[in-house]
Amino acid sequence: MVTNERMRKILANPNSCGVIRSVSYIGGKWKLLILLALVDRQLRFGKLLFILTGISKKMLTQELKELEEDGMVIRESFMEKPPRVEYRLSENGRTVLPVLDALKSFGSGLKDIKPRSSTSHCYEDELPTQKEKLSA
Repeated sequence: MVTNERMRKILANPNSCGVIRSVSYIGGKWKLLILLALVDRQLRFGKLLFILTGISKKMLTQELKELEEDGMVIRESFMEKPPRVEYRLSENGRTVLPVLDALKSFGSGLKDIKPRSSTSHCYEDELPTQKEKLSA
């Protein structure tokens, strides 16, 4: 893995694989969700923060900056009082829409995944009970 000047993680890609290059641009937990939120509308930062439950202000700011630098999102500032900033997909960002559609189709065919325990990193109903641990 390689990092750029802003400590952004960029996957090493010695064979110029398109999948690896794509993941470097839109991979991670939040970028696809941000792009999905902006599919057919322009949103303010606060509305994105509200829609993307669980994302911190810092992470949303970082992800939006990277998406803007990569030409996926357009940031529009309005010189009003109070100042207002809105985000929308760029033409380049719209090229991701078929990928989002494919992921939606793929995900619709999958069954729900049980939530993982934050401490065990395995499914809770598969954890050995205290009795099973002692008898092992």
